Formats: sequence, C-alpha cells, structure tokens
Amino acid sequence: MDKTIYSVTRLTRDIKEVLENSFPRLWMEGEISNFTHHSSGHMYLTLKDANCQIKCAMWRSRVGKLNFRPQNGMQVLVEGDVQVYERNGNYQLILQQMQPAGAGSLQLAFEELKKRLHAEGLFDALHKKELPPYPTRIGIVTSPTGAAIRDMLNVLERRAPGVDIVIAPARVQGPGAAEEIATAISDFNEHNKVDLLIVGRGGGSLEDLWAFNEEIVARAIFNSNLPIISAVGHEVDYSIADFVADLRAPTPSAAAELAVRDQREIRGQLAYYQERMTNQLKRSVNERKHLVNNLRNSHALRRITDILYQRIQHLDELERLLSFSMRYKLQFYQRETLNLQKRLKAANPEAILSRGYSIVTKKKKPLLSTKSLKTAEEIHVKLAKGEFTAEVKTIGDKNE
Repeated sequence: MDKTIYSVTRLTRDIKEVLENSFPRLWMEGEISNFTHHSSGHMYLTLKDANCQIKCAMWRSRVGKLNFRPQNGMQVLVEGDVQVYERNGNYQLILQQMQPAGAGSLQLAFEELKKRLHAEGLFDALHKKELPPYPTRIGIVTSPTGAAIRDMLNVLERRAPGVDIVIAPARVQGPGAAEEIATAISDFNEHNKVDLLIVGRGGGSLEDLWAFNEEIVARAIFNSNLPIISAVGHEVDYSIADFVADLRAPTPSAAAELAVRDQREIRGQLAYYQERMTNQLKRSVNERKHLVNNLRNSHALRRITDILYQRIQHLDELERLLSFSMRYKLQFYQRETLNLQKRLKAANPEAILSRGYSIVTKKKKPLLSTKSLKTAEEIHVKLAKGEFTAEVKTIGDKNE
C-alpha cells in the first residue's frame, strides 16, 4: 500500500496555502504586548486578549503611515493578513494599518498610579540625589539568574574592576516580586554599606515589568537615602520606578555604564592632564629663560650693575667714615671718663680724711651742728686711719 510521505517544508507550505487562502484580510482588536520597534524600521508585537495571543508584524512601509506611537498595554484595532512564517511554522498577522482602541487595564492602572504619585511630588527633581562620581561599592537589586545581572557585571568588570558589587537577589516578576524588591532596597539603606543602588531587570511585556510599577517599590525608592539608578526593560520601556529613581537608565547595561566611569577614560584623562601640565611647565620655563637672557643682555641691566658697584663703593666709604667717627668718639669719651674719675676721687671723703679731716657721726648719722649735741653723749669719730668713740664734755657756741 503506497504511503504519502511529507517533508516538513511541504507540510508547512500546504498549511500555509490552506490557512492564508481561508482567511481574507480581517480586522482584530487586542492589547499590545512584547512590542519591539526594530532598527530596520519594522515593528513586531503580540496582540492578546484575556485568553489567547497572536504574533504580529508591521513592515516599515506601513509603519511610516502611523499617526501615533504604539506602546505596550495599548488597546488597538488592526487590519491584517493571516500568514504562516515558514521558518518556524508559526502563524502570524501581517498588519496593514493600526489605530488606538483604548488603553488596556494594566495601562490604565499604570497611568492612574503615575498621576497620583506625580501629584504627591515623588517625581520632583528637587528630591533627586546626585550619584557619587567614584563609587567603591555598588548594590544591585535584580534576579540573580537573569541576563540583566550578567550584562551589568560584565560592564562593571570592564569599566571599573576595582569596584565591589553586592547583589540582593529578588524576584523581578510575578506574585511577591514587588515586595522582595522593596525589602532589598530597605535592607541596603539599613546597613548603609554601599554608595549607590541599581534596581532593575531585562525587557519584557507590560505584565513582566509590572513589579516595577507597584506603589510599594515606588515608595521604597523615594524613601531611600542611597542614590538609585532605575534600569527596567529596554529603552522604550518606562516604569513608575523610572520616574521616582534619581536616574533612569534605558537598559541594565546602560545603568552599569552610568554608575561608574571607565578606568580607561580616567587614565586617558589623567595622561592628558599630565601632558598638558608638562607642556605648560616647559613653555613657562622657556619663557622665563628667554626673559632672563633678554634682561641679561639689556642696557638697563648693565646700568643696574654699574649703579650697584657705585653703591658698594659708597658703602665702603661710609664704612671708613663711620670707623673714624667711632674711634674719635671713643677717645673723647675715654678722656671724659678720666676727668670724671679724677673729680670723683677728689670729692671722695676718704681723700679729705687723708688731709687731716675727720668725720663725726651720732648714732650713725653725720653730725653737722652742735645744736643736736648734749653733754655726756657719745659720738663716733672716723679718721684717715682708724676710728674711735668719744664723750662730749663741753659744747661751745658756734661763734666761739
């Protein structure tokens, strides 16, 4: 009995022909998820409702005709053709046009929380903290098994290998993820052992990133004393955490780049400054040498030298005059001193005693008049040689 044996390609192409011919161009409504605007200009997304989802693509020629920017969580109406992508055997919808149909429930919740927290001032630039220019220890709150942590560690190791990394493992999607993220942020602040925090995860749908849109995470970031970089999803993804954080990074890798300066850049900058300082010093020295040479050869400097020698000669003359004057003054004062010595010697009571005079004292006081004497009083007499005590016998009148 003959059997028909299909190849994978043949079966896929038969299914493609049946499927694509069975469904004419159609309209569909759903919520955008996993949206990607490729660098080629094409758009890729998933359109879903409460139960099912279908992959969609819109080619660049049609993207250019859109009058709005599609986003995750947006409810849209699309027109497209059912198509089978042969390479992986998946069916998809090739979109011809798209228009908004209203926001999805998550998107509505996102906008409501964003509006409320903005009104409270959680997004104000006044509360943003500056990042430390040269952190020595960085804390990271993310999943320990995701691609985001590997990307950040690779960037940090390449740019700043001397920086310590402390990882607080936390679930980044699903039930309980928001609580774990908020707890990790609070723990880092309590221990205060890092200079800044990076909080985030890799890309995903609005549902995947929802933990970073929870109010508990937003308030943990706002209450943090440590500066925080938010790194959630891809460049086109925005979360509530991005608005509250001190700095938003478009990707986890970009967050690592913003957190530390590249060591090669720092070394290059130091080398540049060193070269500038060396060149400036050389120029300064050469300018001073040139100035000194000009001064050395200038007439003014030679005139200064001549004046200097004249001043030296004048000082020598003054020194000779001063020496002569000092000798003259010294001799004068020596003569004056000898004269005073002679006068003092002549006025010395001892010299008077040697001429036959004596000094009479009463009770150690010189006796100048007989009025203070009484008979029988003792008086003391000092001679040129020796002294004695006498008793007053008689007191004569001054005229006798």
